[in-house]
Amino acid sequence: MEHRGALLLVGMMGSGKSSVGRLLAARLGFAFIDTDQCVEAAAGRSVARVFAEDGEARFRELERQVLAGLPDQRAVVALGGGAVVAAENRALLRGKGTLVWLDAQPETLARRVGDGAGRPLLAGLDPAARIERLRDLALQRETAYRQAGLRVSTDQRTPAQVCDALLAALAALPTEGPR
Repeated sequence: MEHRGALLLVGMMGSGKSSVGRLLAARLGFAFIDTDQCVEAAAGRSVARVFAEDGEARFRELERQVLAGLPDQRAVVALGGGAVVAAENRALLRGKGTLVWLDAQPETLARRVGDGAGRPLLAGLDPAARIERLRDLALQRETAYRQAGLRVSTDQRTPAQVCDALLAALAALPTEGPR
């Protein structure tokens, strides 16, 4: 499959962006980039510590810097769950490649993230509260996620199955594909 531009995976925490992204990058022979890992490298500490010590605004500032430096070809990028909420980020990313929304139900997300350790937006919540928080976040972000060129459900699918579905959807796109 010949694809122009980067493939930018968006969606909630636990939707499979990192696991699917690594697999997809390997299959395509592309680089894999996880923007949360890039933020951690730039900050010299974990995302959870950036949130705790400097707040979400500082994290989003670092994230925006990482997004600006992303390649626009031959890369699969796992974006942080809130990276596309800001309109300026979505505009910047559309210029880099195809946005792909990996979607899953809050119950699936909660199961995948477990106790939420290392997830600042879920810190200290019991299982029912984690599901409710994930549901609220998904609703808040849905408008931004819907602007992706492709949407692939990850519920009840392995990363390999999601990768297969995504590759099939990409193969069906016109040469340029949606941005």
